Amino acid sequence: MKFDLLTLFPAMFTGPLTESILKRAQQAGHITVQMHNIRDWATDRHRTADDAPYGGGAGMVMKAEPLAAAIRAVRGEDDPPVILLSPDGETFTQALAHELATYPRLLLVCGHYEGVDERVREHLITRELSIGDYVLTGGELAAMVIVDAVARLVPGVIDAASITEESHSDYLLEYPHYTRPAVWDGQAVPPVLLSGHHGEVARWRRQERLRRTWLRRPDLLERANAAGLLTDADRTFLASLQAPD
Repeated sequence: MKFDLLTLFPAMFTGPLTESILKRAQQAGHITVQMHNIRDWATDRHRTADDAPYGGGAGMVMKAEPLAAAIRAVRGEDDPPVILLSPDGETFTQALAHELATYPRLLLVCGHYEGVDERVREHLITRELSIGDYVLTGGELAAMVIVDAVARLVPGVIDAASITEESHSDYLLEYPHYTRPAVWDGQAVPPVLLSGHHGEVARWRRQERLRRTWLRRPDLLERANAAGLLTDADRTFLASLQAPD
């Protein structure tokens, strides 16, 4: 899978892309990430990519000409999704990460300053995504989040078993994890995890996923139930959590 990143600040991506899983994924050929400096498509000697907004107001706006030229040049004939990272966009979720991982290529446009010229958004952007209800200095950090979340779903990047029961994979949060020592600072690992009984371990983990989601994100339980992902045993356990002592 290939990620093309259009940005005014390509150096911001150096650290995250050259460490850990993303580094190994690129070395193994599972993903390719290429940065494109939008200023390379500016036509003046100062490589200007932003200008003051019509109508006045604070901040600068990314100019249409260099951004549009960059998108058209990088997009190519295979016509990948052209995604603008913007606080106005659709909220990025794990379900969207799975959807985007099915594409062979994504083109991510990093907004900056007060935003991009609206004409580019209307005619060249196919989707807008936000990573949350807050504002960043630019779309670069949001693009890194999306690259990381999508890349780890590409076959071969991470062991498939590691993805099966993680948070948000089926609207439930992940169960607690423990490792050695069995007792630390007077706190012991739950005995069931030391029992060697795989069925009981699986049952405990399922119930802990339900418990944690019920405590922290009850809205996700509603979505899991609506999607038909809760069993009768799940509902019985959840009812026991709500019952008075």
